[in-house]
Amino acid sequence: MCHRARMIQKSEFIEQASKLLGSRGFTSDPDLVSPWLTDWRGRYTGAAIGLGSPASTDEVSALVKLCSQHEVAIVPQGGNSGMSGGATPDNTGTAIVISLRRMNTIRALDKDEMTATCDAGVILQNLHEAAEAERLRFPLTLGGKGSATIGGLISTNAGGTQVLRHGTMRAQVIGLEAVLPDGQIFDSLTPLKKDNRGFDLKQLLIGSEGTLGIVTAATLRLLPEIAGRTVIWAGLPSITHARQLLLHSQKMAGDRLEGFEVLPAHCLSAVLDHLPDARAPLGEPYPWNALIELVGDADTIDSVAPLAEAMLEKAFEAGTIQDATIAASESQAEAFWQLRDSISPAERAIGPAMQHDISVPVDRMAQFVEAAVPAVEERFPNSIAVAFGHLGDGNVHFHVLAPKDTVPGEWEMGDGKKISGFVHDLVTEWDGSISAEHGIGQMKVDELGRLGDPTALSIMRSVKQALDPKGLFNPGKLVPPE
Repeated sequence: MCHRARMIQKSEFIEQASKLLGSRGFTSDPDLVSPWLTDWRGRYTGAAIGLGSPASTDEVSALVKLCSQHEVAIVPQGGNSGMSGGATPDNTGTAIVISLRRMNTIRALDKDEMTATCDAGVILQNLHEAAEAERLRFPLTLGGKGSATIGGLISTNAGGTQVLRHGTMRAQVIGLEAVLPDGQIFDSLTPLKKDNRGFDLKQLLIGSEGTLGIVTAATLRLLPEIAGRTVIWAGLPSITHARQLLLHSQKMAGDRLEGFEVLPAHCLSAVLDHLPDARAPLGEPYPWNALIELVGDADTIDSVAPLAEAMLEKAFEAGTIQDATIAASESQAEAFWQLRDSISPAERAIGPAMQHDISVPVDRMAQFVEAAVPAVEERFPNSIAVAFGHLGDGNVHFHVLAPKDTVPGEWEMGDGKKISGFVHDLVTEWDGSISAEHGIGQMKVDELGRLGDPTALSIMRSVKQALDPKGLFNPGKLVPPE
């Protein structure tokens, strides 16, 4: 197709999209589109024909059909807070971004059945507040809860700090609505505890990063509210001791153990430098820190605080921990969690880093960290490797910070890429995954093609071809080319 013909076709598409969605629903104004073309980390910036902001599932369907007719690629976007560039278009300018932000209604909240049905654009924190108003809770949270949307969390199968007890986003979804690449609406919102009518298609869409369909709504499970919590900060000599403390906590607390996070001294120091009013929980620094949360309902809350004290007493006796404190108030508990949730922005303020969201078998994570940190720092002198996160589910965020005075951009494309390849090779050798909860996006698609199981990759490509034969849904993401 010649350049003039492409320009005419683009103009026709813009005109029809504008007519379909109106001025609030579609724009090609570069100043209005530009803010949505760069990912949260600032690592990827693309170009787009325009920005579509449909207000309903029917409008999403109609826009998808129009895109299919004109063979315009689609990049779905929720809160634009992803960590792998999965919601950012490439730089060809041949795609549109479809934002689900206007679809932000909680359609129903059933207190008796403990479910919520909501649009994809509902912000996670708003769902938390709606559930809390009914004395319920949604059991998934993360640092970006103020911007992350339900559709984005489903599309990436997000994790967070409560996976240890409640599982990933996949475990919270009991019904799903999505628009497929041909514009058909897949409606499986009604939650059925038993349904054996073939493949569980909603599970195929969860974690597919917008490559197979656009999630427009979901029915999610809720849980009874907690009556209270006890939050512990412990100082430890090593991550191996953290693993021992985890096993000890699981044995003593059982399902009252809500969260177990670990972070090394470097991460805590970075956060304390970054947050002007932050204070270290303990009187002196320790090589490793564990953040533990125990919760109780109305029947068990009175036993939680004594349980926490007994857990710590036995851990001290065993030499597992060196020091510990129990949050004296809810505000102090929140302050402890703010230290954990502020690691990524604190590191970003330090300078360039390569972030790796990896998992290995739970029982080998401590060993992996103890082996991988010195291996990376020896191979790449003057870099600093740190690991933090969700020790209890085998997922840590393995970050490698650039040497001082590194030029941002140049380092990531040079040594940074080599570091990521080295880390991913190590993870693969340890029978792990190069993406535990942040998705593949465009950041890891080549690495998945290099290291992924050939059979699994073949199945993924076959499914993609079957559902999206024109290749218009989030091209260049998740599914490696052959």
